[in-house]
Amino acid sequence: MATIAEARRPTAARLQRRGSTRSGRQSLGRGWVIATYVSIAFFVVWTVVPFLWMMLASVKTNKEIYSDFTFLPREVYFGHYTALLGGKFGIWMRNSTLIASAATLLSIVLGALAAYAITRLRFAGRRVIAVGLIFTYLVPSSLLFIPLFQVVANLNLVDTIYALMVVYPTFTLPFCTWMLASYFRSIPEELEDAAMIDGCNRLGVLMRIVLPLSTPALVVVCLFSFTQAWNEFIFALVMTNSVAARTVTVGLTQMLGEDVFYWGQMMAGALITALPPVIMYTLAQRLVVRGLAVGGVKG
Repeated sequence: MATIAEARRPTAARLQRRGSTRSGRQSLGRGWVIATYVSIAFFVVWTVVPFLWMMLASVKTNKEIYSDFTFLPREVYFGHYTALLGGKFGIWMRNSTLIASAATLLSIVLGALAAYAITRLRFAGRRVIAVGLIFTYLVPSSLLFIPLFQVVANLNLVDTIYALMVVYPTFTLPFCTWMLASYFRSIPEELEDAAMIDGCNRLGVLMRIVLPLSTPALVVVCLFSFTQAWNEFIFALVMTNSVAARTVTVGLTQMLGEDVFYWGQMMAGALITALPPVIMYTLAQRLVVRGLAVGGVKG
């Protein structure tokens, strides 16, 4: 009996192996934590440094930018902002705001109607249309600007902001429809059936039941559409020529005189251009995370 009890009793070697295993796991866990924080710090620096560089360059004098370079400005100079806002930049900002707002509105309205039809109605070709939306979104824009330019030319909209209002939903609408369809599937159909029993039609169900419950997804769609239209460059470059029709992304690349780049004004304009999407995502970050999480899981 004593021999059996001694055999079952953990030996010093076993205890030592267990202790080494635990210490190894703890050290591995600490290594992953350290690696995670290092990666986060790297991406934070990678993201913040360009904004910091633009901000510092926008408040430097031309002498400090071109000849007497300094990382920190010796004096804060706001002349670049004054010259920028007093020129063509205000027109470009207005055009970008109108175009991005119109593209966002069209994407939300048409995307909501299409997503509700795909998720709730039963008709022939429903799955083909849903898959086709995904493939449409995956087509590179460099392959589409020539046929889209022909369409815009046939509509006599070349070199107008209305051309971009028509073109931009072609790449924002597929994602918006897919995103809203994924979120609509997470809403119980019993709520809609109860509303229809009370006399509500399909459009009323969409407006009164589905859309109010889909606020996070609508915020994601709104931010995505606005950001894509705000930052787009290729279509705006191809379809607009005059100063009155340019967007801010194209206008910033045209800020040069002969062989001289006005870096101070360009950095000030880039900083102002980056602020609207940053502010929007900062204010709506909780709804964005919730909308993406639910839309991705339920889709």
